[in-house]
Amino acid sequence: MRRAASGARRLAARVIYETGTALGRYEWVAVPVARWRRHGVPVGPRTDVVIEGYPRSGNTFAVAAVTSAQPGRLLIAHHLHAPGNVLAGVRRGLPTLVLIDRPRSAVVEFAAGKPDITVGQALRGWIRFYAPLVRVRRRVVVATADELRSDMGAVVRRVNDRFGTGLRGFDGTEDAMQRARDGMEAYVRARAGPGLPLVGRSGGAAPPVEAERDRAGRAYDSPRLASLRGRAARLHETFTGTLG
Repeated sequence: MRRAASGARRLAARVIYETGTALGRYEWVAVPVARWRRHGVPVGPRTDVVIEGYPRSGNTFAVAAVTSAQPGRLLIAHHLHAPGNVLAGVRRGLPTLVLIDRPRSAVVEFAAGKPDITVGQALRGWIRFYAPLVRVRRRVVVATADELRSDMGAVVRRVNDRFGTGLRGFDGTEDAMQRARDGMEAYVRARAGPGLPLVGRSGGAAPPVEAERDRAGRAYDSPRLASLRGRAARLHETFTGTLG
């Protein structure tokens, strides 16, 4: 009976994840549902900036780094992990930063922490996040996870140059890094919404063990996912100019 219940829960979680990633491209679904579920910070009438990406792409660090560098209040829409939030920002003409990591890195890390979700589903979720954004690629700033780690200040300058904003840059000093780390911890502590039903949140829990990463990595590299990997690599190249 316990095994049957566990199997039913896993099936339900997979159906919910598939439905969520399929509908997340629609602003009229993603934004109100996120507001109802208290999931992330959806675009609204007072939003100043949008920062969004697939889970495990540097979202929390980027938001904390930008927020902690500003002298005053800045309202950032973030952490829906849904392209609809990006499209809502673009439609309103808001400064919008899209974060992207190599698909293997982001998908393996996400799937390793979500045992109820298959690696194939996580990879489809990666594709479903970025594919709807191709048409607005030239209307947003794109930053890779490597760029966030190496020079967040340069990313902020690109946002200012593109949108004419006056965001204060992130200088990368140890003091600045500590403020960003404090901001990340405060965000995780303050989150109230439960995330997707049964699936949960994309971060904040204990990191996956190495065995789970190895399992997810083997599944990602399996021949049955070759077609999806190819689609993801082409999308990554579209956004970054490099194969994923």
